[in-house]
Order: sequence, then C-alpha cells, then structure tokens
Amino acid sequence: MSLELTFGARDVRVLEDVAAFSGHFSVRRLTLQHRCFGGGWSEPLVREVFNRGDAVGVLPYDPVTDSVVLVEQFRAGAIRGQDSPWMLELVAGVVEAGERDESVAHREAMEEAGCEMSELLPIATVLPSAGACNEQVRLFCGRVSRASVGGIHGLAAEGEDILVHGVPRLEALELLARDRVPNGHTLIALQWLQIHGAELRRRWS
Repeated sequence: MSLELTFGARDVRVLEDVAAFSGHFSVRRLTLQHRCFGGGWSEPLVREVFNRGDAVGVLPYDPVTDSVVLVEQFRAGAIRGQDSPWMLELVAGVVEAGERDESVAHREAMEEAGCEMSELLPIATVLPSAGACNEQVRLFCGRVSRASVGGIHGLAAEGEDILVHGVPRLEALELLARDRVPNGHTLIALQWLQIHGAELRRRWS
C-alpha cells in the first residue's frame, strides 16, 4: 500500500499575487488560504516566494575510469563566517522557456565542464526549499564520453569561473561519508550513485 498525500493543488486559494522584488532573481508576495487537516480553511496567510525557475542538474560519470566530474565554483549564498563559499557541485543550469531537460543537461555539461555525454539516466525530482522557493530541480546521471578535467570553464558574461575536477567514485563517496558535500543536489546525486554505482559501471562498461 502506498502513502497518498491528503491534499492537492485544488486545496489552495491564491487571493493575491504581487511582485515584491525584481532583480537578478524575483520575489512574489502571495496572500493565500489552504485546507487544514482538522477541516475547513486556514486564515489568509502572506508568504514571500523566491521565484527562481526550474533547473536541471547532471552528475557526469565515466565508467571507464570509474570517476565522476564535479565542478568547483563560488556561491554567494554560501558565505557563512569562516566556511569557504566555494563549493564542489554537479553540473547544473536553469531551464529556459520551451527547453527540454536533456538539452539543458548537455548544454550545461559542455559550458561548465567541457563534458560530452552519450546517455542520461534520471535520478530524482527535488524541491530544494519548498518553504520559500518555487524552484524544482530534475537530476540526472550522464555517461561521459569526453571531459575537460582540470580546465577552467563557464560563461564570462554570467560571471562564471568554474574549475573542473575528475574524482574517483570511491573518493567522491568518501567525501559524502565525511560530510564534505553541503550542496543538496550533489548530495542526492552522490547518494544515488552510492546505491547504483557498481551496477551502473557494469551496464555502461
């Protein structure tokens, strides 16, 4: 027996939706009501929602070398005291209007890592911070056919400065075990690889 959610999209009333901020990203201010577990509707609630748009993330995996491609780049949101704001991440990018997820994965892999992939497998669909942000991220694992390990990539027009790393699969999983992967998308993808990595290498080799 599978667990079903109690409520759905029709159990929310959006009473007002206004632009609260527009810059590099935008914020919407919603006044809404939703059904309550005890019956009836909530009082009107005001919630600001960070409007980021959907994204695709891909973990490039090379079955020949049994390694993954990770990128290192600066993240303003990771400035926290003495913690480094540079992060090891999978490849990711925003989905433009009318764009297919697979196209985003291939485009971003080339832009961020000089990486060509011959096959994609879906991993998961994630809402990273649903309490405040409407972003949905679709995650994939990609079979590497070529990668620019050690190269510096990214679009200068977007302020990107990205260093490409080739990391043996077991070393990447060791980083996971030592709590050295604070990026949620990368954490999920590596946990998936921890479960499926050996089988995936047999399948793709």
